[in-house]
Amino acid sequence: MSRIDDLVAQHCPDGVEFKRLGDLYEIATRRITGSELDETNYVGVDNLVPNFGGRRDAGYGANSSGAIKFSPGDVLIGNIRPYLKKVWLADRAGGASPDVLTITPRSDAHALVAPKFLYYLLASETFINYSMKHAKGAKMPRGDKTATLNYRIPLPPLAIQREIASILDKMESLKAELEAELEAELEYRSRQYAFYRDQLLAFDGVEGVRWVTMGEVGEFTRGRRFTKADVVEDGIPCINFGEIYTRYGVFAHEVYSRVRAELRSSLRFARTGDVIVTGVSETVEDIAKAVAWLGEEDVAVHDDCFAYRHSLDPKFVSYYLQTGMFHAEKAKHVARAKVKRISSESLARLTIPVPSPEEQQRIVSILDQFDALMNDLSIGLPAEIAARQKQYEYYRDKLLTFPEKEAS
Repeated sequence: MSRIDDLVAQHCPDGVEFKRLGDLYEIATRRITGSELDETNYVGVDNLVPNFGGRRDAGYGANSSGAIKFSPGDVLIGNIRPYLKKVWLADRAGGASPDVLTITPRSDAHALVAPKFLYYLLASETFINYSMKHAKGAKMPRGDKTATLNYRIPLPPLAIQREIASILDKMESLKAELEAELEAELEYRSRQYAFYRDQLLAFDGVEGVRWVTMGEVGEFTRGRRFTKADVVEDGIPCINFGEIYTRYGVFAHEVYSRVRAELRSSLRFARTGDVIVTGVSETVEDIAKAVAWLGEEDVAVHDDCFAYRHSLDPKFVSYYLQTGMFHAEKAKHVARAKVKRISSESLARLTIPVPSPEEQQRIVSILDQFDALMNDLSIGLPAEIAARQKQYEYYRDKLLTFPEKEAS
């Protein structure tokens, strides 16, 4: 930062000139024929990757017939508001969907603006917020072309622009490497945890452990239907099957949702110690995800779930239902339609090990420690990534912010 500050102080002691984007650039409108396009040089909003991710090859279809021609060095911006932060500095010629704004230079632009510097300006939070403020349309807002061309950009000397672009390139590379390392670490630890969990619960050659069907030691009861419209701030505690996939871990003491009290007579409930098991999923792998209910209140169970009332340690059951052994056996009983389902009868036929109560508690104690470590990693590593992202954004904004030169 000090080098950039020194360069600005040396070359722009009175501030930096700003110009309208439209004084130097225009939004391209020239069409390109479909015969000139393929998946490597067509750019729709689905080809653009957010957060400085560039573009990826993808199929192109009917929209390619109205594609706008772009050239290397043009900046392409996803112009539909759900596609915010999708910005790409073109490294080839091609055609872009009308849902992508192609910012192309006028004849004198390159004498004043380095393409990579403009790319970072138009990928910044400052420009994104400006574009959102001026977007038009309710259901699917789009960036306003006139407002885009009226956006004012700083024009420090080209040497400073290139130096800033070089610094930001390095920061982007370092951030990507760090994120990849942290995500790889989390994936490694997850596999390691799964291996030890499965080893503990395999009971290979262990005497005194019975293998029985789940129906022999418990009973599955399907929940009753409630909808999003039934959810209220203060009502009956409930567990929705979708939340089991997104919010709950192996066990829970508190719920995230409640439903209207007047529904009580039509609902079915899980008691403390029951294990709630999903009966519906988009994939075979995810179906029968379980959470042991350890809270004091009875909880209403959604009709896409089953409450399993049993004679085992509830955490032991929930941990076992995560194992590779259980998944392999379960997969043989899943109805494989578009939406995957498993019945209470099929669940009751699946097997589970039954060690002594003391051994169940010992294993649960070990797995609780593993689970706590994994939760710490799952919280800590994403938090570290987010912290690095904020740090990067802070320095990026600093690098792209200049005092404006007063008009003479």
